[in-house]
Amino acid sequence: MHNENKRKWIYATDLCLFALLLFADQMTKYLAIVHLKDRAPLVLVEGVFELQYLENRGSAFGFLQGRKVFLLAVGLLFMALLLYLLFRLPARKKFLPLHICLTAIVAGGLGNMIDRFRFDYVVDFFSFVLIHYPIFNVADCYIVVSTIALFLLFLFVYREEDLAFIRFSPGTVHDRKQKDSV
Repeated sequence: MHNENKRKWIYATDLCLFALLLFADQMTKYLAIVHLKDRAPLVLVEGVFELQYLENRGSAFGFLQGRKVFLLAVGLLFMALLLYLLFRLPARKKFLPLHICLTAIVAGGLGNMIDRFRFDYVVDFFSFVLIHYPIFNVADCYIVVSTIALFLLFLFVYREEDLAFIRFSPGTVHDRKQKDSV
């Protein structure tokens, strides 16, 4: 497959994955509003896991309560950076895991941003009561799992040379290494 066609196919796949993940996030939040809002938690595993409706007006773990404009601004900047990286990724099979992770993080971020625009809060509903973990949603799962996967990929799979596409300044990794050794 020609490199340009391969790039188009990868971007189309990213877009389909993005749409599927965003739909799943928004659908689960809709279901939480319809079936959980103003009701007692739905216990799935007694003393361990339940579905409990929560309107989170902050960020992760409820930090920055009521700072909608700040959270949206930071979210937009972060998503712009992730999209920049996503479009810079080489069109090679080796980078498919990075495409998946970045696409999932962008879908999760946009899913939560949609809530902030629509409702002034994010709809959360998963609750691990056993460990008193903060209530979260599907988009949060995308972000956390993908971020952990990215960390592991950068730590164990990709070498510095593989990530040369990330550079913001001209020159290759090899050029920078030579400059650093002089």
